[in-house]
Amino acid sequence: MTVAEQNQQALVAELARVGAHLERWAAGGGEPERDATREEPPGLESVAAGFRLSPFERDVLLLCAGVELDAGFAALCARAAGDELVQRPTFGLALAALPDAHWSALAPAGPLRHWKLVDLEPGETLATRPLRIEERVLHHLAGLEYLDERLGGIVARVMPPTSLADSHRRAAEAVAQAVATQELPVFVYVGLSGADAGTRRAVAARAAADAEWRLHVANAADLPAHPADRDLFARLWERESSLTRAVLLVELDDGPEPDVLRRLAAFVDAVGTPVLVSATEPPRLGRRLGLQVDIPRASALEQRFLWEQVLGSHAGSLNGSLDALTRQFDLDPQAIAAASVDALRTGEALEEALWRACRTQSRPKLDDLAQRIEPVAGWDDIVLPAAQLEILREVAAHVRGRQRVYEGWGFARKSLRGLGVSALFEGVSGTGKTMAAEVLALELELDLYRIDLSQVVSKYIGETEKNLRRVFDAAETGGTILLFDEADALFGKRTEVKDSHDRYANIEVSYLLQRMEAYRGLAILTTNQRDALDQAFARRIRFVVNFPFPDVHEREEIWRRVFPAQTPTEGIDPGRLAVLSLAGGSIRNIALSAAFLAADEEAPVGMRHLARAAARECTKLERPLSEAEVRAWT
Repeated sequence: MTVAEQNQQALVAELARVGAHLERWAAGGGEPERDATREEPPGLESVAAGFRLSPFERDVLLLCAGVELDAGFAALCARAAGDELVQRPTFGLALAALPDAHWSALAPAGPLRHWKLVDLEPGETLATRPLRIEERVLHHLAGLEYLDERLGGIVARVMPPTSLADSHRRAAEAVAQAVATQELPVFVYVGLSGADAGTRRAVAARAAADAEWRLHVANAADLPAHPADRDLFARLWERESSLTRAVLLVELDDGPEPDVLRRLAAFVDAVGTPVLVSATEPPRLGRRLGLQVDIPRASALEQRFLWEQVLGSHAGSLNGSLDALTRQFDLDPQAIAAASVDALRTGEALEEALWRACRTQSRPKLDDLAQRIEPVAGWDDIVLPAAQLEILREVAAHVRGRQRVYEGWGFARKSLRGLGVSALFEGVSGTGKTMAAEVLALELELDLYRIDLSQVVSKYIGETEKNLRRVFDAAETGGTILLFDEADALFGKRTEVKDSHDRYANIEVSYLLQRMEAYRGLAILTTNQRDALDQAFARRIRFVVNFPFPDVHEREEIWRRVFPAQTPTEGIDPGRLAVLSLAGGSIRNIALSAAFLAADEEAPVGMRHLARAAARECTKLERPLSEAEVRAWT
């Protein structure tokens, strides 16, 4: 016989016992008889023990359940009450018919009403108001488990991960021990910090599985804002926790609003069961203390082990590709599993498919903070002096080989400072700084994100650092290339401290320097004004690439490369076009405008189209054409 069948059999016996009390009372019996020892249904036993119900309160609960589970109970209640209109039990009937009765059983603070085990329907007096068992409790007594619909919109079940790094298993053991050793009400929550949100959730799920809990997760921003709603939510959750050994993990987003923190603190103070709180940095919540468990990020070796577990037999054919993945991407267990599934179902070459899948998994955190640029320009598209091209190739070599040099060759053990790869691209607008970033992204097969400084720099003290932290933390997962375009506003000279605003401005720059030096990817800063940069700042940047204004030979080469191979052209002379002294960005604008003019005429792109487009571009730039330039173009 299964556990469910045993529970059902015992529950039927208990309902029959309570029904016998009603039959005796309906027949005009005297004082209720005490019951002999009997088998307790597991569902009823857990409710009675978890909520500390008295024998009478337990029987009241059974009386209400009987009406829902046995069609004959309604008629039995009517006969016992002496009123055919009575379809549900009342508190007065329970007091009269059941043994060990006590009036406090239906007090608002009593367990039946406090924990929402039964509800009182409208009526004239407390004793005559019909009683109804809560549906969630009824199903639990019957051996059916589900989440109360009032919790379902906020709370979701979390299943344990199939694989976990060794360091995270140890963290899961610490979480389970912290919850088990809490002394309520002194400690009321366990804080999970460090790593990333996905890893913290995986650790909590493993701790729950090992301790035979049911883990559910909620976002702090979704907790009820109104005190009455929050109190009801806390009671319903405590009831769920007692019914199913459930533990709640509340996740706090990075940079939470003060109202969300207050809401979470009020919930932590109100709830009477252990709560896990996941946050990047440990918050202080409410008036009670919390035990903190710091979760480290998985090492490259641990991540490789996770890859081997999820890929199974496919891992053997990858040779050194797994090492390349762990060097470049820092993914949590869920992301590794998702990337593996995505790559395997494409049917393409596994190495390339895994790399693309890892890039996809690392994007969501950064997509809300920066603009992703799809790189299309390669080495053949950019025109620069040989010295600048050589520096750009060195930048790519540093990014590719940083793991081998830092970890394999031991440079990281010498010093943890300066391990990030940073570059400063300086030059006037249109000289190819953004294109160079695209070239590097295409060469390295990495995502390129342009940081919008209007969303980073804040007039409020401390907000700029928070915004920068969010950007760098989100980018760490995939070693993404970060492009701080036209960064003069943020990376200008550190000023002499004259007031508090100067002091905090310098703190912002210092914080940026620290994050760039520790960043595992490539951070690129662009500026049109090299002189605006603090020299101490520039010294801590590994590469400085000057993008000069193109000379006539470079402009001629730009004109040769500016038109795609599919573009029909006729009579275009790059040598004559190069006489016009404009940067590469303006040259591309002219070529594009000329192409539209020619397309409108259904003709190949010719010099006359370029002349018209050039005149428009120079007018836009408020730059008059010289006589020599006019002669060369006509």
